[in-house]
Amino acid sequence: MPGTKATKLGHTLAKGLGIQIDPPISYQDEVTRGESVFSTEDTWVEEPPRTVDAFTSLIPSGKDIVDYVISLFPFLQWIGHYNTQWLIGDLVAGITVGAVVVPQGMSYAGLANLEPQFGLYSSFMGVIIYWFFATSKDITIGPVAVMSQLVGNIVTDVAKELPNVPAHVIASALSIIAGSIVLFIGLARLGWVVDLISLTALSAYMTGSAINIAAGQIPTMLGQSGFNARAPSYQVIVNILKHLPSCKIDAAMGLTALTMLYLIRIACSIGARRFPRKQRVFFFLSTLRTAFVILLYTMISWLVNRHHRKKPLFKILRDVPRGFQNAAVPEINTTIIKSFVKYLPATVIVMLMEHIAISKSFGRVNNYTINPSQEMVAMGVSNVLGPFLGGYPATGSFSRTAIKSKAGVRTPLAGVITGLVVLLAIYALPPVFYYIPSASLSAVIIHAVGDLITPPNTVYQFWRVSPFEVLIFFVGVIVTIFSSIEDGIYCTVSISAAMLLFRILRSKGALLGRVKVHSVLGDHIIGQDHKQVIGPYGSINGLSNELAARSVYLPLDHGDGSNPYVALETPYPGLFIYRFSEGFTYPNAAHTLEHLVDYIFKNTRRTNLTTFDRPGDRPWNDPGPTRKQLKRVEAGSTTLAEVTGVDVNKPTLKAIILDFSSVNYLDITSVQTLIDVRNQLDRYASPDVVDWHIASVSNRWSKRALVSAGFGYPTDIQDNQQQRWKAIFSVADIGGRDSAAAQAEQEESVALSVQRPLSAGGKAGTGLDIEEAGSNSSHDDTRKYNIGNQLKGVTVHGLNRPLFHVDLTSAVQSAIANIEARTAQNTEIRPGSITRASGKEDL
Repeated sequence: MPGTKATKLGHTLAKGLGIQIDPPISYQDEVTRGESVFSTEDTWVEEPPRTVDAFTSLIPSGKDIVDYVISLFPFLQWIGHYNTQWLIGDLVAGITVGAVVVPQGMSYAGLANLEPQFGLYSSFMGVIIYWFFATSKDITIGPVAVMSQLVGNIVTDVAKELPNVPAHVIASALSIIAGSIVLFIGLARLGWVVDLISLTALSAYMTGSAINIAAGQIPTMLGQSGFNARAPSYQVIVNILKHLPSCKIDAAMGLTALTMLYLIRIACSIGARRFPRKQRVFFFLSTLRTAFVILLYTMISWLVNRHHRKKPLFKILRDVPRGFQNAAVPEINTTIIKSFVKYLPATVIVMLMEHIAISKSFGRVNNYTINPSQEMVAMGVSNVLGPFLGGYPATGSFSRTAIKSKAGVRTPLAGVITGLVVLLAIYALPPVFYYIPSASLSAVIIHAVGDLITPPNTVYQFWRVSPFEVLIFFVGVIVTIFSSIEDGIYCTVSISAAMLLFRILRSKGALLGRVKVHSVLGDHIIGQDHKQVIGPYGSINGLSNELAARSVYLPLDHGDGSNPYVALETPYPGLFIYRFSEGFTYPNAAHTLEHLVDYIFKNTRRTNLTTFDRPGDRPWNDPGPTRKQLKRVEAGSTTLAEVTGVDVNKPTLKAIILDFSSVNYLDITSVQTLIDVRNQLDRYASPDVVDWHIASVSNRWSKRALVSAGFGYPTDIQDNQQQRWKAIFSVADIGGRDSAAAQAEQEESVALSVQRPLSAGGKAGTGLDIEEAGSNSSHDDTRKYNIGNQLKGVTVHGLNRPLFHVDLTSAVQSAIANIEARTAQNTEIRPGSITRASGKEDL
């Protein structure tokens, strides 16, 4: 009742405002039971979707709210099934990653312009918190090279404005604000935003960042000083070359460590190939190479510098506080936030790009699906809570995730094991960290980021797929090298978005032609079932070949790469089939339909050249014949077509079929553009009316938009025009006892005397395209019926929308049937034209 009252109130208000609620024409085909396999009493009349239903569908139910809350804690779905086998896998993977994350965390803290312990704090909080919210068993959240480099640049820039604010305070505030943004995106389930970032942008950002980071670490590895290692990469490389003579003994600790890291990896790779049974052993040896090298060079440093603690021979890490010395409520105020607010977009993008890309990649490799929105929740919570123990911005690590996956991780709980290893390092190993050489840590960073560089073979594969995107890739890398990581990110994302927008704006559909095809197995034609052999291809059994043939529609220009020697035909003179390629919305509506109109004008002629009664009524850009030419026509010395240069061999415009298979949404601009083009072509074809058939409409709201604009049913039902209209519908069995399967089973043992073909006609003006849903019958298996015992069927699309068709075949059949019906009705001679039976006019 409330809905009825609201409807009445709405109708009353609309009437007062002069709003016309119902469409101007409500088409209904009159078909009775005795004339067809379906009737208006038991078939489908489609109702348009209601606006209120669209809004009510957005309101979550109680179950939706409960499901949403449960989805925030994915561990509840698997923690109850935890077993010993999972525990063993998690222990191995967790300890392995822990041995890697400790030296990497301290190294990356240096990239962030922070003391080493802050890298350990971030490593601990990332792995401890993540598993509560994780949908990926492989990902490891913590300090990563690119994010650390970005944080270091931000901390350095903000320090110029706020010199009295400690670096870790700025980093912690940045982590909370950026984490809150990511958390909001995840809670709102807007994870799809990461799909706006292309793989090209991601690869360019990773490659450029790796070069930027490696260049910035070489001076520390060589012991060079006297220039800014955070300047653009090209300047750093130039300065490295200039300062080569000033290298210190640090170079020995750095270069040899870097060489050893690569030698161990190469040796393990060769050993794994030569001894396949020992692959797992070589994997763990290769994985632990970082921890081994750091321990080795720490021991060497201790042996060399134990008598030179005050003035070591080369730069070492020195004191690392034991425990969580910086655990406190982070300091955040408007001054600090304003100082780094301009860097927030880049920080959030880096968080999202690396983490989501890695989690999706390993999900595909290990055969599970991640939830991007939930991953953002996990990452957001980790970055919001991390600063309370001294952490700085963290995200997913590619190298540690790969190690964790190969180590045989079974559940996200492995992060807890890794956290315990980091916790042990924080409380038990700080005295050991004292002698770690800084040059060796730089070697670890350079070795780690080397894997982020996109190899040449991958770039070549990109070129094979999309050459233009490779140009974007190189632009992003070059901008990163000559400017900064942030500028490289903005550049690649912006160019990729501009390319997408350009493709949408300038997209155009394709005009289609028809060709008959057969499915051929060997040299024999087959039917719907590949086991059903019709006969040899090209045999004299034309009937069998014809039954097995089907119509397909290809672009007339063979722009899809189809064989150009295949001859495509227009189904009927003056009938055009147009397929949209990139959707149909306001950015590309005008350009798309301009392509259609231009093609129609080039391949048809105006129906009546004397449409305008007076010369002044003609548009300025179509002045028509001169008065002298008209006098010659009246004298009979020439024809109107000759003086105007009209090619009488071209057909007049009869009908247009739009293939909406790639269109899922219509907006006001696209519908209005469609209306304008319809009016334009109606004037062009006047006094005829152009029929507009719509095939493969997959969205109810698109149908509603089209119907509101007058599409979907004939628009010229006046002056007894409905008599010439042929309503052709696609019909399917309704199932149950009235279905074709039930009928065949019932009559299996009865001798049938009458056969009816699949296409049946009723009264004049009605034809049927029957499609039996779910039937396995072949083309030559003609359905048998008893006399007086018809099957029931329903239309796939509503009887009230006869110009909406399920596919192009039914649309073409309907269009041709109605063109011929109109031609037969208009056989009388008109001024300026004679018989129209051939589809041409003698002007």
